[in-house]
Amino acid sequence: MALLITAKCINCDMCEPECPNQAIALGEAIYEIDPARCTECVGHYETPTCQSVCPIDNAIISDPQRAESRDALWEKFVQLHPY
Repeated sequence: MALLITAKCINCDMCEPECPNQAIALGEAIYEIDPARCTECVGHYETPTCQSVCPIDNAIISDPQRAESRDALWEKFVQLHPY
């Protein structure tokens, strides 16, 4: 599933440059993740880098509205990064 940045976000700017899919951008109040571009780093890393660099616990969570299998995340990666 795509990830979601919660209201716990402090706009520290750590996550945006770490996203290999350019799925994170500053929204009106906090950073937001574009679910069409988020692959949870499948195809790039073992775990989502945004979660690993975020200094606030549970500020970036799995989006319960966007359940996706690992295969679906892989397909999204292939579409975003055709080699």
